[in-house]
Amino acid sequence: MGACISMNRIKLSSLVLAFACCMAPAWSADTGPSSTVDTELTRARELVAAKNWPAAAPVLEAYVKANPGNADGFNLLGYSLRHLKQYDRSLVAYQQALKLDPRHKGAHEYIGMAYVEMKQMDKAREHLAALDKICRFGCEEYRDLKKAIEAAGK
Repeated sequence: MGACISMNRIKLSSLVLAFACCMAPAWSADTGPSSTVDTELTRARELVAAKNWPAAAPVLEAYVKANPGNADGFNLLGYSLRHLKQYDRSLVAYQQALKLDPRHKGAHEYIGMAYVEMKQMDKAREHLAALDKICRFGCEEYRDLKKAIEAAGK
């Protein structure tokens, strides 16, 4: 009987853990969990949300220099640089984000968008294929990049 109680506790613990994982907060593709200590990244996100690309880029450049292991920072830097039409620099930032996190959905979407804007459709499709593998049941990043590729083909 003691073995049964012990086994039931293990099963219950497993269910609780599985439920907790399913209920974890989901962040958008280009952001991670917010940290009250991380004021630079918070400020950069505010500037990006306001579409203030000229102000966001230097804040993000300083941020990634101080936090070279942060894929979200590199992704946001690439995003800001792309909106400034600094495509070569944006590609470097996106590639660093993907080096740090090869499954970063936002970085795949945004580098794909940069390739669409640069009329390099084969490279854009490579990132669409990567998103297709990452997003087994579809995701917003996949749909958005697919839509941009289709619109560019018209």
